[in-house]
Amino acid sequence: MALLRTRDRWTPLEGELLGFGRMQAYGRRFARRGRGAWYHVAIEVVWQLLTLLSRFRVCGARHIPESGGVLVVSNHLSFADPATLTAFCLGAGRVPRYLAKASLWRVPLIGSVMRSGRHIPVYRGAPTASGAYRDAVAAVREGECVAVFPESTFSDDPAQWPMKGKTGAARIALETGVPVVPVANWGTHELLPAGAWFPRGIPRRTVRLLAGPPVDLSDLAGREPTRDELTEATARIMTAVTALLGEIRGEQPPSGLPLV
Repeated sequence: MALLRTRDRWTPLEGELLGFGRMQAYGRRFARRGRGAWYHVAIEVVWQLLTLLSRFRVCGARHIPESGGVLVVSNHLSFADPATLTAFCLGAGRVPRYLAKASLWRVPLIGSVMRSGRHIPVYRGAPTASGAYRDAVAAVREGECVAVFPESTFSDDPAQWPMKGKTGAARIALETGVPVVPVANWGTHELLPAGAWFPRGIPRRTVRLLAGPPVDLSDLAGREPTRDELTEATARIMTAVTALLGEIRGEQPPSGLPLV
């Protein structure tokens, strides 16, 4: 089986299309320590569905550090994005924690998964949203991998390019100094279109995930960021994600996208 050992991690060869058997092999290499019982069960069940309904092409997992705090930021097209991004992080040897709306903690079963996975609830409204920020800062300082969709919702761009990003990821990065790894996630909008109740896996959909090197924010870190600095950091993050998406799609992103 064509797998490549890199820095004591096993990853697929860059850009290789993973059919059913290689998807199964990829899943057997997922990080497991620290998942929590219910998060572990959810990962295993969802991954089996993904192996049946999709094929992956993954590139750039080496950019996600093996240990230490890290922010992984991705574009957002579908409810399937957390599943595919989680698989990508697990394949890179990391168990991702998500910032997610607090109402999920009240949903049967899903709430158990969120608590088990030590995900971070975001309460709507300014006074309590700051609690999620503090929890995310604490998580990355403790060496966790925290995954963020800076757009906070699905892109409504007709061509599925990223929309305006919010400044939360930039604020966390500038306070903590942890690396921000951009990821482009493409194909989930065909696997589970916005508004669809069930995935569309016939024929099997190809999901492409590409990570790039950490976004350079070194000149902005180390002090209380101003609004302009947060805007600049967010623009750099969204520009990196958009460029990776253009690479996956083989297209030049249109100029004038509202990245901040």
